[in-house]
Amino acid sequence: MKFTTKALLGAAAVALMAGSASAGDLACLITKNNTNPFFVKMKEGAEAAATAAGLDFQAYAGEKDGDAAPQITAIENCIAGGAKGILITPSNDSVGPALKDARAAGILVIALDTPLADTEAQDMTFATDNFEAGLLIGKWAAATMGDTSGAKIAMLDINKDNISVDVARDTGFLKGFGIEVPDLTVMGSETDARVIGHETSDANPEGGLRAMETLLAKDPDINVIYTINEPAAEGAYQAMKNAGKENQALIVSVDGGCPGIASVKSGVIGATSQQYPLLMASKGIEAIVAYAKDGTKPAASDGLTFFNTGVNLVTDKPAEGVPSIDSAKGTELCWG
Repeated sequence: MKFTTKALLGAAAVALMAGSASAGDLACLITKNNTNPFFVKMKEGAEAAATAAGLDFQAYAGEKDGDAAPQITAIENCIAGGAKGILITPSNDSVGPALKDARAAGILVIALDTPLADTEAQDMTFATDNFEAGLLIGKWAAATMGDTSGAKIAMLDINKDNISVDVARDTGFLKGFGIEVPDLTVMGSETDARVIGHETSDANPEGGLRAMETLLAKDPDINVIYTINEPAAEGAYQAMKNAGKENQALIVSVDGGCPGIASVKSGVIGATSQQYPLLMASKGIEAIVAYAKDGTKPAASDGLTFFNTGVNLVTDKPAEGVPSIDSAKGTELCWG
């Protein structure tokens, strides 16, 4: 699913078009942290749509990826506050029981970006097709390299928790590159010697730097670098530069934030899969408005188990057979 600039610019008004909520109805947004530009933009989109729809709005966040305790506290606060709906990017599956309590209290629960393993913990997920996002950058890397027999691949994941979004992007990339993945539900099931290793990046520049240094110590000739997101890619590039190897490897990523698209334009990142957090958030608010009005719950996109908010591959070096947009179009659609 792809979206045009016009569609994305109109996303914040979607909730208002769906009908007004009752005065005092509360919507909550709970993100993994409040520093990643992806979650910052998500908050902006949700707050703007909630205001337009006449909803009260509260935003909460963990300190970092994987930080579940503050999210559980936030869920409890939303239940106590009588929220009509909760939008959440779950840090991990340990928030599931609290979300099931929220659903039992009659609250609509929508996971944004990251679905929970327990399907009873959410009513619906609004997300990028993260496997498709990984698949696109994997196909691009393979097509760009040509002969992939000499590939030496570094995998920079979020952490070792097998968070669904982490698994989907990781395994999607490997499948797109042509690596056999025996188990698509976990990371690291592949046995292909071209994969040098998987390291934790914490999805931030510092972690990306540390993870890349660790993998370079295993094999200094790494020539393909997969990163869970663009902040991790920033750190990986810095590690390569520190080692005098900044032109040695193709770096691919996922997110599509404005700094990441700038890195595509400058050549630091070869290609990234762009997702649309503002649309996730505004569509989530629209769903809460509809639920508050008459109990209607959102439906999944055709053929999927979640509501797909779209993805585009962004690169200035298009590869045959891999659909993409360039960095100029990516800049029109970027966030952060």
